[in-house]
Order: sequence, then structure tokens, then C-alpha cells
Amino acid sequence: MNFLFRILLTFNATSLLLLVFLVQKGYTLVHFFPNCCLAMPNILSYLIYMLVPIFLTLLSILLSGKLGKDRFNHGDAIAIEHANNNFLPSYLGYFFVALSVQNWETLGVVYGILFVFTFLSQALYFNPLFLLFGFDFYNITTKNGASIFLISTNDYKLPSDVVLDKVFRINNYTFIERSK
Repeated sequence: MNFLFRILLTFNATSLLLLVFLVQKGYTLVHFFPNCCLAMPNILSYLIYMLVPIFLTLLSILLSGKLGKDRFNHGDAIAIEHANNNFLPSYLGYFFVALSVQNWETLGVVYGILFVFTFLSQALYFNPLFLLFGFDFYNITTKNGASIFLISTNDYKLPSDVVLDKVFRINNYTFIERSK
């Protein structure tokens, strides 16, 4: 389950590159389904494209409850940093890459490389679409010196606030907390 979940998270984290490419090239649903999408405004196609990664992000949130459980006790966290803005510049780089891709073959190669590196890094699964669902991102340093990436709906200000009875393990460095 964990492997498939990480594949889904990787796709979610990189899928907006595909969306930007489709919009930039003007590929609407009529282009892919010419017989069933006649007279559809382009904006409707783009909204449907946007709903796919949003739905898949919601699906990953729901499926996260099937991952292994862990906990953080009082005193486990010695430092915490809000990380919402730390990854946005890197993520925006995906958009610029998508805008410069000229054809499907290049898109396939670029997306494949990006997907593999994102998956194999196994460190972070930053997906800005989590923000739409009320999640925030935190870098936490534990008393053992480990750096942990926490995706959570809670608002943490101090390391002493990080007391988690149930957190779901995506990998050894990334956790998701689903409820307030």
C-alpha cells in the first residue's frame, strides 16, 4: 500500500506540470475526444483538467488513513519551521519547464525524469494542492537529530505543540496528520 500511495503522491506533486503544458498548447477535451465534446468552451476543459489533480489529492488524503501509524510524544520535537513557502519557488520551476516544452515527446522525457527523481528522493511530497484542503507543511527536528517533514491540518507554532497521538507514515522522513 505504501508504495502505491507514494506513486500517487508523486503524481499529485508533479501533475500540474502536465496541466500547464495542456493549457499552454491549447489542448482542450475536444482535441482528445472530438466526437463527444463539441462546442465546449476551452475554459471548461481547463477546469476539468484542474479537477483531476484536485480529486487525486483528495483521494490521497483519504487513503493516507491506510498507512502505518506513528506518534510524536511531548519533547520529541526540538525545533519546528513552517515550510509552506520553502518549496514554492522549486515548484514554480515546474511551471516554467512546462511552458518551455515544445512537444509530447519532450514532455514525456521531462515528466518521466521529474517523476522518477521526485519518487526516488523519498524525502518530501510537497504538493501545493494540499493547501486547498487546509494542510500546512512543517520541517521538524527531533531530539534524535532527525529532520521530519510533516503535512498537517493543525497549526503548530512551538516544538512543544507537536504532540501527535496518531500520525501516518508516508516514509521515514515524511508524515501526514489528517485531523484537527
